[in-house]
Amino acid sequence: MTSFDAAERRRRLGVRHALAAPATTTEDVTASVVALHSTDPAAMTLSVLARLERPDIAEVERALYVDRSVVRILAMRRTVFAVPADRFDEFAATVRHSVAGPERRKLLGLLRASGIDDAETVLEQGHAAVLAAAERLGEFSSADLQAADPLLATRVDIGTGSKYATQQSLASRLLTVMSVEGSVVRTRPEGAWNSYRYRWAARGTWLPTPVAQPDEAEARARVARRWLERFGPALPEDLQWWTGWTKGHTRAALATVDTAEVELEEGTGLVLADDLAPTPEPAPWVALLPALDPTTMGWRHRGWYLGPHAERVFDDVGNAGPTIWHDGRIVGGWAIRDDGTVATRLFTDVGREATDAIAERAARLEKLLDGTVVKVRARRWTAVEKELRA
Repeated sequence: MTSFDAAERRRRLGVRHALAAPATTTEDVTASVVALHSTDPAAMTLSVLARLERPDIAEVERALYVDRSVVRILAMRRTVFAVPADRFDEFAATVRHSVAGPERRKLLGLLRASGIDDAETVLEQGHAAVLAAAERLGEFSSADLQAADPLLATRVDIGTGSKYATQQSLASRLLTVMSVEGSVVRTRPEGAWNSYRYRWAARGTWLPTPVAQPDEAEARARVARRWLERFGPALPEDLQWWTGWTKGHTRAALATVDTAEVELEEGTGLVLADDLAPTPEPAPWVALLPALDPTTMGWRHRGWYLGPHAERVFDDVGNAGPTIWHDGRIVGGWAIRDDGTVATRLFTDVGREATDAIAERAARLEKLLDGTVVKVRARRWTAVEKELRA
């Protein structure tokens, strides 16, 4: 059995995730990590900027909103990802039953709890009303839908009986369901590039003609192969964590992929059968990766690149904060202060050359931000962020 040590895995990480050698386009960056975490739109943009040869927010917006070659979708682990547009239907298929089904059932339950007896009919009528309004409006917000059809303004009770009880419009709840079904997509945020208040469009008006959507098992197999291509070698539970699939679905997906078993420090892992060759040593590299970055979050077993730093750069529910990388290892953390400056903290001595390169990256990022302050979204502050922002 071939053995892969941590050094080889770190070389692969740097080369395959567009970190040792930067990419030229947002599309190339997205392909390099299979999918970009995008629940926090600012984090997604910063993930791309960290990997571009010429970082530019306009380049990210070109791919997302002009060429529409990268698109956001609510998919695995009920998380928003940015994926290649030609893979949109594939990612939608992977969660047709595991996420889309439960989201639909959840909304039906909320409608019934709100006193709506014929919830199935209301849901179907609401679905049709959204698509009809979308055809007239093009891009739209939840508020636009509520103004377009009184049914979509229906109030839905959330958290009834708890201290967090509130109400949302049927339009707002329907957009979540329809987005995971793949019938509507998130478009440009309202306001600045770091806003999380999205506008929407019907899938058919925003993206090219849909391809034949694969069945769920085939879609999972395709995603598993591309993940192994970029994140392998890895343990099956790494893929299971990344996707949120069941153990059975993960095993079934991997069984259709031509893999080889390899020895890793944490156990027996898998790699694509034709991907056993060692990786040439890349030039030294550094990177400032944002919170929820796909590289930092890419594996369940992280010791080979994270070392002893989990408590400082992950929050208390397991979400990664901003991290500093040197040649495939996490060596520090960073934060954006309320005055727009970027502060860094190294946990270990990386040498003068790497230290200077990290300082240069921080200065470049601060210039790109141009005073924009990125707050915590979809996670909590990490220990190192609290230290740097104090």
